[in-house]
Amino acid sequence: MVRTSRGAVRGTPVEGDAVAFKGIPYAAPPFGANRFRPPQPPAPWEGELDATAYGPTVPKPPYPAPLDSLLPEVDIPGEDCLNLNVWTPAEALTHGGSAGRPVMVWLHGGGFTNGSGSLPGYDGSRFARDGVVCVTVNYRLGVEGFLYLGADDPAPPNLGLLDQIAALEWVRDDIAAFGGDPEQVTLFGQSAGAMSIGTLLAVPRARGLFRRAILQSGAAQHTLSLGTAELVGRHLAQRLGIPATREAFATVPSDRLLSVQRGLRGEIATDPEPARWGEAARNLMPLEPVVDGELLPVPPLEAVAAGSAAGIDLLIGSNSDEFRLYLTPSGLLDLVSEELARKTATGYDLDDPEQALAVYRGRQPDASPGELLAALATDWFFRIPAIRLAEAQGRQGRQGRQGKQDERGEADGHGTVHLYEFGWQPPTFDGRLGACHVTELAFVFDNLHDKSMAELLGTSPPQRLADAMHAAWVSFAVTGEPGWPAYDRNDRATMRFDLDPEVQYDPRPRERELWEGHR
Repeated sequence: MVRTSRGAVRGTPVEGDAVAFKGIPYAAPPFGANRFRPPQPPAPWEGELDATAYGPTVPKPPYPAPLDSLLPEVDIPGEDCLNLNVWTPAEALTHGGSAGRPVMVWLHGGGFTNGSGSLPGYDGSRFARDGVVCVTVNYRLGVEGFLYLGADDPAPPNLGLLDQIAALEWVRDDIAAFGGDPEQVTLFGQSAGAMSIGTLLAVPRARGLFRRAILQSGAAQHTLSLGTAELVGRHLAQRLGIPATREAFATVPSDRLLSVQRGLRGEIATDPEPARWGEAARNLMPLEPVVDGELLPVPPLEAVAAGSAAGIDLLIGSNSDEFRLYLTPSGLLDLVSEELARKTATGYDLDDPEQALAVYRGRQPDASPGELLAALATDWFFRIPAIRLAEAQGRQGRQGRQGKQDERGEADGHGTVHLYEFGWQPPTFDGRLGACHVTELAFVFDNLHDKSMAELLGTSPPQRLADAMHAAWVSFAVTGEPGWPAYDRNDRATMRFDLDPEVQYDPRPRERELWEGHR
């Protein structure tokens, strides 16, 4: 039993001498009077809160086919869905046990419309086994989390980001009761979770809530301008047949809202016209953080380059074949034409699409048009943004290193930057899936025993790779050093995680150089 600021919670022992506390509310239910409002404090409770099972999850639609059968998803009904889960070493809870353990707070992915912190694959027992307090978070998604209706809308956008901040504030205020050190918090996440972290690096209100950050397959590039966010919000209102006001949206049942929301991405894919959809026409993510000038004053990468994340250690990376998740299982990989690959390069503002395809084909001479498109999209969505964030933060570090060194050998409190790439390729789909999006997750959490990802990873993923990757994440959370040289523009040291992890220096330079100077 642990006593928090809102009341006592009772967890349960789990494997590895850890204790799990699940479904702890960090904010009030976002329904009724609280719907489309910033997160409100949870009401205190009498007695003990049963924290032995996961709490409700936020409303969300199913993944589109075929991802719905490949990616695990959890739907638990109930309104008290702004909750979090904690795994901690049992020793940290005993009287006289060592306190002040490093804390890792996980933000899940799912394109800002799907996912949950309560997936079995995100079980934090192995982090607790290794002396780290692990926290996973549910936050509002889709329309409920990122609706914007224009300057006349009195409610703020970015409610999903505000939820994440509220969860971090709960960690600051209550994690010591679980044996964690609120001054040593590492925020880590994947895909939309990593993009959220890249955004939070630019949010003044989040300053001081975490000391380190790990961004997996997402960086600081995916946000919407106010104009685009308003276009999306008003289109949704039109589809629903309601006025474009928060009051009107609050009257729409969640299932109907989700149904209309689910069709939005398909509409954009069918007619990706920038005049109609703004920047969402490129990334097909119409509901994501909004550069509103208040909570998020400027685009994240611009803020980081100006020093908004100074003092924060960063570990950033991507997978070698991210985009194949969206092409291989559906069979689209074999349907892509040379013309479509060329149009993709044109749509990404590459000056000479033919030259771009030739560069990518130079590394993969036998690649099909679909494989070339996957490589282009992987770089545009994931690899190049990771490099640019590393460079933006690295500039701050170099400027700081010209000053005096602090007691840890860091310059004026400027954090370190490390880059990685995950390259292990599962045998599934005849080996054509590659190191696609999400394949690194089970290795990071050291949860290869969880079979919910077996259709993607196969039945015997290598434990030694999980040992190496999980250990690097723990080391980074504890010391700020994952075990390989820091990244800079001189040698571009990048750890490649495969059966035999190795440091590479400036991997694939010709492809990287293609994108210099482009959005």
